[in-house]
Amino acid sequence: MALKYSSMLELQSNLIEFDLLNTITDENFSIINLDQTKPSLIMFICNHCPYVIHYHQQIQKLEKDFRDKFNLVAISSNDIVNYPQDGPEQMKLLWKELGLRFPYLYDETQNIAKKYKAECTPEFYLFNEDKKLVYRGRFDETSPSSEKDPDGKDLRNAMYCLVAGEKIASEQYPSMGCNIKWK
Repeated sequence: MALKYSSMLELQSNLIEFDLLNTITDENFSIINLDQTKPSLIMFICNHCPYVIHYHQQIQKLEKDFRDKFNLVAISSNDIVNYPQDGPEQMKLLWKELGLRFPYLYDETQNIAKKYKAECTPEFYLFNEDKKLVYRGRFDETSPSSEKDPDGKDLRNAMYCLVAGEKIASEQYPSMGCNIKWK
């Protein structure tokens, strides 16, 4: 596992278009499938990363707490030749096991990860209703080796501020995790 930090896409960047296989439905999912009246949270994750696994319960809680207020989308861009545990069938099985219902997309070409400047898993990108990036970076300050349980404080605060129409803190910290497994 190679520790990597996110490169922090510039705030106010536009929501980057995608049209990828939704491993849950076996149909493509694109930004036109998003509810245009809601903000969107795009997550770059994968199945095997210990940093993502560390947040599984918090991701479940995110869906429970925010599914009616936000579009939630997860994307995996890992090379599945060398990391078969991150393949579409395994992605579908993990989502079923976790009881998650939002789209888990497979970025086979890795082009979407590159457009988002994604570097690691997990990375989080929060876009407002105008499809402008208002938060990017970490879920919280915890890691698998930390003594603290994850709470999602950084991302959740941004999401709560967005819903309440309040200013999101400009001090945002990069996410850290396993590097995306490039082909």
